[in-house]
Amino acid sequence: LGIPVLGFCYGQQIMAVTLGGEVGHTEKGEYGPAPLTRCDEGKSALYGDTPAEQTVWMSHRDAVSRAPEGFAVTAKTDVCPVAAMENAEKKIFTTQFHPEVKHTEYGQQILSNFLFNICGLEKNWTMDNLVESMTADFRETVGEDRVILALSGGVDSSVVAALGARAIGKQMTCVFINHGLLRKGEPEQVEEVFTKQFDVDFIHVHAEDRYAELLAGVVEPEEKRRIIGTQFWKEFFAVAQQLETDGKPVKYLAQGTIYPDIIESGARKTGGKTATIKSHHNLIPFPDGVHFDLIEPLDHFFKDEVRALGLALGLPAHIVFRQPFPGPGLAIRIIGAVDKEKLEILKNADAIVREELDAYNQRLFEETGDRNSEHSCWQYFAVLPDIKSVGVMGDERTYQRPVILRAVESSDAMTADWAKLPYDVLAKIS
Repeated sequence: LGIPVLGFCYGQQIMAVTLGGEVGHTEKGEYGPAPLTRCDEGKSALYGDTPAEQTVWMSHRDAVSRAPEGFAVTAKTDVCPVAAMENAEKKIFTTQFHPEVKHTEYGQQILSNFLFNICGLEKNWTMDNLVESMTADFRETVGEDRVILALSGGVDSSVVAALGARAIGKQMTCVFINHGLLRKGEPEQVEEVFTKQFDVDFIHVHAEDRYAELLAGVVEPEEKRRIIGTQFWKEFFAVAQQLETDGKPVKYLAQGTIYPDIIESGARKTGGKTATIKSHHNLIPFPDGVHFDLIEPLDHFFKDEVRALGLALGLPAHIVFRQPFPGPGLAIRIIGAVDKEKLEILKNADAIVREELDAYNQRLFEETGDRNSEHSCWQYFAVLPDIKSVGVMGDERTYQRPVILRAVESSDAMTADWAKLPYDVLAKIS
């Protein structure tokens, strides 16, 4: 094409093979942080003035064993002799590592060098511009038709709801299915925001008892997911059909799908070449005679971008910075069968974990001015295992459930590392 091209991971490998190089299956893979050494004598425009030694994020077994003709090897690691290569004349650049993730130390600078120095683009994008253009796109797509949204109360669906409210108001109906597996205080918060702050039709479906009956005695996590997902759509489509009966026919179904969802559910929009990690995303079992056109305004966004958009749309911080939460809710954070007592224990334990780590993150934010400082927690929650443990409290023997605390750091929801929590924070939670 005669234009600058940047490829990484599979991108490097497919370029190597296509242009006459070779890719081999190595004995040792590289997963996670890796020390990279530049071997370009400081000449590569891609690396610019980044250091000769830097940490990058790798995730591969196969690797380029021979660079194509006309390509110079610009970086290596102990495991990977061709960690990056380029043909400067043709402006083709590749890396085996992932520059787009936070754990690649100078990844943002490398991408910036490519976009602004090599491609000559201008930095003229702002979130305000995006809010205006997305609102206009949403309004134009929908026209005079009606939209229905499954509002989970999570960040992604809440941002779509706020965008829809801004674009089309009461042409959008938000359906909130309460399966009783949400976190403490969450149903009340969601109802308050979307009945008092945004001008949309809001329907709260109380399905707690139906879910409790269906999940009684079910242990296998994947079976819990299946039951919860199947019942969710039954509840949702019952509302959709009621709207039809009430003379409010719906043409569009809005979803809070974000880019990592697409990748993790088999990359339906990216060629379908990735392993399926999540079984519950984007698989909509339309009943006979029912079909909606999909609107997925966030399907090219990462989580940090979704949060920024949510703030720009006027969503409150407690919704925007809410902890990521799986569709099946607390059911898959309870190991073993779900019952009322276990749900109560976990809801209370999880509320304590979130309260203390929210406060910890807030303190870090006030100290550093950075929401994603490398010490802050990105995702944290409690898990209730299916065991009891003997202990002593006062002068009595106890036999109670332990709680697992899961806490990780991430900025883009694509890579994560364990969170290094201070002992005083853990002590208070305990």
